[in-house]
Amino acid sequence: MAAPAPRSLAHAAPWHWALALAAGLAQAASLAWPWGGAPLWWLQLASLAALAWLLRPDAAPWRRAAGLGSVFATAWLAGTFWWLFISMHHYGGLAAPLAVAAVLGLAAFLGSYYALVSGLFSAMAPTHRAFAAIVFGALWLLAELARGLWWTGFPWGAGGYAHVQGPLAALARSVGVYGIGFVAAVLAMLLAQARRSDWRNPRAWALAAAVLALLGALAWQRHRAIERPDGPPAPPLTLALLQGNIPQDEKFLPGSGVPLALQWYADQLHSARAELVVAPETAIPLLPQQLPPGYLDAIAQRYTQGAQAALLGIPLGDMALGYTNSVLGWRPGQDAPYRYDKQHLVPFGEFIPPFFRWFTELMHIPLGDFNRGALVQPPLAWRGERIAPTICYEDLFGEELGARFADLASAPTLFINLSNIGWFGDSVAIDQHLAISRMRALEFERPMVRATNTGATAIIDHRGAVAQQLPRATRGVLTGQVQGRSGPVTPYAAWVSRWGLWPLWFFGAAVLLAAGLARRRRR
Repeated sequence: MAAPAPRSLAHAAPWHWALALAAGLAQAASLAWPWGGAPLWWLQLASLAALAWLLRPDAAPWRRAAGLGSVFATAWLAGTFWWLFISMHHYGGLAAPLAVAAVLGLAAFLGSYYALVSGLFSAMAPTHRAFAAIVFGALWLLAELARGLWWTGFPWGAGGYAHVQGPLAALARSVGVYGIGFVAAVLAMLLAQARRSDWRNPRAWALAAAVLALLGALAWQRHRAIERPDGPPAPPLTLALLQGNIPQDEKFLPGSGVPLALQWYADQLHSARAELVVAPETAIPLLPQQLPPGYLDAIAQRYTQGAQAALLGIPLGDMALGYTNSVLGWRPGQDAPYRYDKQHLVPFGEFIPPFFRWFTELMHIPLGDFNRGALVQPPLAWRGERIAPTICYEDLFGEELGARFADLASAPTLFINLSNIGWFGDSVAIDQHLAISRMRALEFERPMVRATNTGATAIIDHRGAVAQQLPRATRGVLTGQVQGRSGPVTPYAAWVSRWGLWPLWFFGAAVLLAAGLARRRRR
């Protein structure tokens, strides 16, 4: 006779697993709604509240809770970065079943953090509802932090990004995207534990009023900060952002994409009239020594002897010194080009993790093994602005951008992100990356300008709002203006520049310790 299934799993109704799966997919959709690309803060709260309802201390033994958390997180993460399939299968030539397995495997591996904290929450089983919500939020915070740090970190799709527009956006300047995720998790568990009797409970109404009052006060404080005059008025910087829309499957081919890129970007760099011209990541897909004679010299002469500046994405290096994914810049009066080297490299794309070369050899993608740049590199000084470049998904790591605010004299007044999301087609990855850039603008209250190959090429103001945007998957030039900010740094920038994310780690650990002590006393 077969042994009975563990009680914690046997008592899990099938529709509970279906609800966890659906809630996870809804969590993914909340980050960038598939029909329009807008983030939906209310859907993020509702979907996480559905999981929290399944994990209520009185409803889910720890094994079942871990399983439900795993289903939710795997669905959420696979539904978030499903577009990795495009890069591996369409551009990399990896067989479709293997590409699907790779996406699901990555989602399940990263989802194990959330499975662990879901089971741990159920095992601790805090009885007080408010304290249970804080414990759940702290555990969720620790899982998000672990995903963003361990194994080089891949925090793409963190729940806080759904709140770039919504009532929790005001928290970004104080606690950043992870702090927003903590508050959202607390609110989700409070919603999940709500009872009908709470409608008649003055304490419940008082708690709701206190939360709304706190959010209102933070929103008012943020409004005063971002609308405060930022020193003497300075003329805005005029921009020309180049979006080449070079097909990704042709980008590195010498007979099609390479000559197209060289010609189009050279034409735009020579004809632009803006004070700052920006071409995206690897706009020039060749090393300088592989370019036609005089190609870079012509660009340098154009911008060092005129009244304009330019930033250009290009790979640099050689076999002896190694290679970097870099930005070169020119401005009048320069003796040598400005240079920025990408610091946070993409695993499998810009470096091959140990023991995974066999996997990369299954694909036919021009992969690199690049050197890392320094964490803090000098900004480009131009027209009174300190312009700080980032490349591709470097703007996903707010704590690393925050390190640039440690020295206020060289702190950025303006961020510029140079990206190529063409690897992932015309997918929701473009909308998700735009929301990430908007969150960085909210956290630091600095504008974020984006120049990309296929989108989203955009100008984001210091309020986190998209001021201008070029249609995606088109070839064109976005012209506009941006006003940098040099006023006081945000509270988030102040503490993250000194201590990184350690305050959040310590906070989460302290709540976890308090929950453990409370459980011990109950025994």
